[in-house]
Amino acid sequence: MTRVTNSVAARKRTKKLLKRCKGFYGDRKNHLKLSKDALMSALAFNYKHRKLRKRDFRSLWVTRIGVAAKINGLSYSKLINGLKKVGCAMNRKVLAELAIRDPGAFSAVVGTAKQALAT
Repeated sequence: MTRVTNSVAARKRTKKLLKRCKGFYGDRKNHLKLSKDALMSALAFNYKHRKLRKRDFRSLWVTRIGVAAKINGLSYSKLINGLKKVGCAMNRKVLAELAIRDPGAFSAVVGTAKQALAT
C-alpha cells in the first residue's frame, strides 16, 4: 500500500498563512509557529480597533462641535438640546464638518438652536 501524505493541502495552508503575514517584523513573517501567533494577535487587534475607531471619531466630532458652539456663545449640551427640540436630523459628523468647512452655516444652525431654547 502506498503512503499518502497531505503535502499539497498542507503547503497550500502554509502559503496562505505566510501570505497574510507578509510585512510583519522579523521572524514573524517567515516562521510558521511565530507567524501563526502573530496573525492571531493581529486579527484580534484589528477587530478591536475597528470598533475603537468609531468611538475615537465620535469624540473628535463632539470636541469640534463643542469648540465651534462656544465660539457662537452656546455650550455643546445646550446646542444638542436645542437641535433636538427643533427636530434637526443632522448627526454629529455632519455638524463637525459644517463647523470646520462652513462656519457661517454652522452659525445659522446654532441660531436655530438658540431660538428653540428661548421658547
